[in-house]
Amino acid sequence: MSESTVLREGIVFGESARWHAGRAWFADWGTGEIIAVDPEGVGEVVVRVPFPSLPMCFDRAVDGRLLIVSSSEARVVTPEPDGTFATYADLSTVGGGFNEIVADGRGNVFVNGADFDPMTGEAPRPGFVAVITADGSVRRVAGGVEFPNGMAVTPGDTTLIVAESYANRLTAFDIDADGGLSRRRVWADLGTGVPDGICLDAQGAVWYADVPNKRCVRVREGGEVTATLDLDRGCFSCVLDADGRTLYIVATEWRGMSDPTAGPRTGQLLAAPVSTARATT
Repeated sequence: MSESTVLREGIVFGESARWHAGRAWFADWGTGEIIAVDPEGVGEVVVRVPFPSLPMCFDRAVDGRLLIVSSSEARVVTPEPDGTFATYADLSTVGGGFNEIVADGRGNVFVNGADFDPMTGEAPRPGFVAVITADGSVRRVAGGVEFPNGMAVTPGDTTLIVAESYANRLTAFDIDADGGLSRRRVWADLGTGVPDGICLDAQGAVWYADVPNKRCVRVREGGEVTATLDLDRGCFSCVLDADGRTLYIVATEWRGMSDPTAGPRTGQLLAAPVSTARATT
C-alpha cells in the first residue's frame, strides 16, 4: 500500500478515531482531550473532560450529540454549551471496565466493557455489550466477549460487528428491533491478528487496527485479508474519511498495561490513501 503521512505528533495515547464534519477526531487518553484534525494537519482541542480519561471513547448519537464514555464513573456523558457534562446514561447496573461506544441510526447506543481491570493485573474474564435504547433504558445484550474492543454498525442498522481482541476475531450480531442482539457468529477469524478499533468500507469489509502487530488490516467477512498497512508502532484505532479514500490511524508505541501513558509522547495521527470508499448508512 501507499505510505502514510504523519499529520500530528506528541499524542500521549490516541484512541477512538471518528470522522465528523470534514475532520478526523480522536481521544487522547493521556490528556483527557478530544481533538479534531483536518486533512492538512490543522487541529484543535474540542473537548477537555474533568474525569479520569483512561479509557475514554466517544461517538455521536443519531441527533448529533457527542457521547463520551466515562469509564471511571460508569456513565455516558454529553458536553453542554456551558462546559458542563450531562449524564446521557448510567451504566453502573450492567458491569464495568467500559471501553468502546457506537451509535446506530435508530437511537440505540452500544457500549462494551471488559468487566475486569487489566491495568491492575486483575485476571481476565469475558466481557459484554450493553445497549442504551432511545427511551434511556440500559441493559446487557451480549456476554462472553473476549476483551471487547472496536465496534461498527453496518448500513441499514442490521448488524453490529465487535472486535474480540483476546479471541483474535471479529464477531457479528443481528440488531433486533428492541436493540437486542441475536444470531451471534464469527464474522472473521483473524489468525494472529489482534483487533482494536475498527471501521467499515463501502464494500462491507472491515479495517481493523492491531497494536502488537503494528498494522492496520482490511479483511472481508469470512477472513480474507485484502490489504495491510504496516507501521512502526501499535495501531489503536482507524477511521475512513467521508470519501472513504483516506484511512486515518492513531498509533502509539505500546509499553504495556501497567502504565500505558508513561514515558515519551510517541502517539501519532496518520493518513494513508486507500482504494475502497467508506460505508454509508
